[in-house]
Amino acid sequence: MSLIPLVNAIRQCDVCKAHLPFPPQPVVQLHESATLLIIGQAPGLKVEQTGIPWNDASGNRLRTWLNQSTEDFYNKQKTAIMPMGFCYPGKGKSGDLPPRTECAPLWHEQILNALPNIKHILLIGNYAQQYYLKHSDYLRRYPTLTERVKHFEATPKPYICLPHPSPRNQYWMKKHPWFEQTVVPYLQQVIS
Repeated sequence: MSLIPLVNAIRQCDVCKAHLPFPPQPVVQLHESATLLIIGQAPGLKVEQTGIPWNDASGNRLRTWLNQSTEDFYNKQKTAIMPMGFCYPGKGKSGDLPPRTECAPLWHEQILNALPNIKHILLIGNYAQQYYLKHSDYLRRYPTLTERVKHFEATPKPYICLPHPSPRNQYWMKKHPWFEQTVVPYLQQVIS
């Protein structure tokens, strides 16, 4: 399926509507010329309300890590965005619920096949890393998110593993200052 009909089909998807707190509103940003693909977890409540991916405090931090302006980040001809779960999953006891598991097997392969120019794929958070690296020796060697992020140079290409940029991860950031000292500069250099 070419990209325009695929995006239209995704936007009409309601496979998991019975499990969502709001009517489905799949959030993706795709263009066949994009060279960077960001795979996150699932839209948050603010993104659910606006329909704009990473339109929240997590997105602000992510754009800082990437050293990208808002204009470049939302230029779909440069940056493609697809989460593991395309719709807001709802609130849990300690933050948002995990991404719905229906989306990735249903849509990701089709999306990847329609994006021929992707050079780098950012796997943000454990859900994306577990899904995309599940058959690799890398995941066995580095079973935790922290180990995967720390060993960024050994990550199978085209992937780059990142922690989630959520303000809820402030403790992780403080505990691992090497991330902003070594991984962020590498990230900025690679995707520039």
